[in-house]
Amino acid sequence: MTPPRKVLFISADQWRAECLSAVGHPLVKTPHLDALARDGVLFKRHFTVTAPCGPARSSLQTGLYLMNHRSGRNGTPLDRRHTNIAHEVRKAGMDPMLFGYTDTSADPRGMDPQDPVLRTFEGPLPGYHVGLLFPDYMAAWMNDLRAKGYAFEGRHDVYQPRPGFDKPADRGYRFIPTLYKAEDSDTNFMADRVIEWLGDHGKDDWFMHCVFLRPHPPVITPEPYNAMVDPADVPLPQRKATPAEEAAQHPLLAQWIRAFSRPSHYDEHNPSHLVDMPELDLRQMRACYYGMISEVDDAVGRIVDHLKATGEYDHTLIVFTCDHGEMGGDHYCWGKELYFDQSFRIPLIVRDPRPAADVARGDQVDAFTESVDLMPTMLDWLGLDIPAQCDGRSLRPFLERRAAAHWRQEAHMELDFRAGPYSGLNAEAALNLTPDECQLAIIRGERWKYVFFAALPPLLFDLANDPWEMNDLSRDPAHQSVLLEMAHKMLSWRLVQQEHVLTNLHNGPTGVEDRRRPRA
Repeated sequence: MTPPRKVLFISADQWRAECLSAVGHPLVKTPHLDALARDGVLFKRHFTVTAPCGPARSSLQTGLYLMNHRSGRNGTPLDRRHTNIAHEVRKAGMDPMLFGYTDTSADPRGMDPQDPVLRTFEGPLPGYHVGLLFPDYMAAWMNDLRAKGYAFEGRHDVYQPRPGFDKPADRGYRFIPTLYKAEDSDTNFMADRVIEWLGDHGKDDWFMHCVFLRPHPPVITPEPYNAMVDPADVPLPQRKATPAEEAAQHPLLAQWIRAFSRPSHYDEHNPSHLVDMPELDLRQMRACYYGMISEVDDAVGRIVDHLKATGEYDHTLIVFTCDHGEMGGDHYCWGKELYFDQSFRIPLIVRDPRPAADVARGDQVDAFTESVDLMPTMLDWLGLDIPAQCDGRSLRPFLERRAAAHWRQEAHMELDFRAGPYSGLNAEAALNLTPDECQLAIIRGERWKYVFFAALPPLLFDLANDPWEMNDLSRDPAHQSVLLEMAHKMLSWRLVQQEHVLTNLHNGPTGVEDRRRPRA
């Protein structure tokens, strides 16, 4: 009898890689993900290949680098010619479910300009059967809150701090919790809907993509998560003594610091100035972020407990990751659109139920892995072909503690920072760039990190001696040979990874010949 095939693909939003107690964070509490890591494999050097939300999820769902899918901003259409994880899973006879969002902007070619799907970047990825879509999900959640007696007007104030809350003097503004209880939060509403669906499909093969909004801002969380971490224990961000000293590193960084110096959409209902807020409020904001993570961890734990109670855990591939990271005040910045590791380094835990994976349970992998690897991994696990378009590789060798031949020695990232309706920065005007010049690419190895800009100065960091990327060495004569070596690696990567769907096919007297060399 063929065993059931079940895939639970969980994605959070805006989660820094080190924010797991499983990797030694002294303050973050993630017992459920820690348990999943002990029963699976944790990838310690995992990077999203791009940011922000829409581009990162496009890469996650297609297995493509940004340079190949070109959906570089929230709202940039994703070319419909690219296949994706949902389309491919259907070839296994499964109906892939989406609970949450993929932030996919529809390809407008061939569509009527008045089609409402063209008025949002929050559309679902084609191929998914939508169980709960993010915009509708917000309405459903808010309706649920109203039915429980909560009073608010709409999305603009549902995340307001609880009115009349008596904040202790030794706690910052972000200690004030949400107006709703933890059991009524958006995070638990999502977990409830997922568990309900799973309860109706326990005997089926299924593929589910479950997406949690948190710890994405606004930075606010219900009790008791607001009080899980004492702000006095929270270290200050990694940054130079003044914003001016920090801004001197690079023109793009200077513009972002200037942008965060203005009233920002980053964290609504927050009266604090993001660049020079009082120390207590800064520590509290970071403490609240840790609390938001713990809330998602508890929700994941509820879903996993359901799978264990029904016996499905023994047949379910579980993948936990997120779309991109969070600056968290480092370098005086917030969000995820800078060139620092904090924007790109993210968690990844994969729990494979097969006996072949028993040997690797509890492993923590140091190899460089990328978000484009997840689509090939899930398809490989399901026994499906990996499309030629995929830039990533299956992680299955690591799940079975086997050698992965010719594995990458660096992580690769890209960022398109052109202006748009969802951008917090108009770099074109501020830096006198054309839209297509607003791009950067990163190659990040064990020691050296190189950032190349289309029309701005490059950056070079020695991560062994400068792990927080404070000192740019690109103009240091003593490091010109390293700069050249990293530039060569960057060029080689782009040459090898540029679109290759038809590159290794050849038409001849006997028909089409496929000369691809499969990689172990």
